[in-house]
Amino acid sequence: MKKKRILAVASIGGHWIQLLRITKPLEEFYEVVYLSTNSKCQSLVPENKFFHIQDFNRWSIWQAIPATIKILFVLLFIRPKAVITTGAAPGLLTLIIARMFFINTIWIDSIANVKRLSSSGKIARKIAHKIYTQWPNLVDDKVKYAGNIFGD
Repeated sequence: MKKKRILAVASIGGHWIQLLRITKPLEEFYEVVYLSTNSKCQSLVPENKFFHIQDFNRWSIWQAIPATIKILFVLLFIRPKAVITTGAAPGLLTLIIARMFFINTIWIDSIANVKRLSSSGKIARKIAHKIYTQWPNLVDDKVKYAGNIFGD
């Protein structure tokens, strides 16, 4: 039986490392395809399909245009059942576009955000199907806690 496909998205750095800690165990049950903002990230997932997109943030929002085109291509090409991301802005943009295609979306806010959700996490809270925090004190009616990447 063919495994369901998940698109896992994160910016390089801490977001990427957190994503890998979460998705590597999922590879046993799902075909995980990765999307990141740096092509060097591919070396950490050599057995998986990998796509690279332009990095951007709120101060370089114009760079979201080429990223949007690539995200559209990836979503149409791989047709994932779900998109999971740990952020940042490129992950949020992918969630927004995925919602337009009726794809399930999951946002996992960075473990670095101890006192409040990240800026992208606050937006994702309104968009994503499921939102998780890695800190129990940030739970509310929409944001859930299921542990953190270090374990409880």
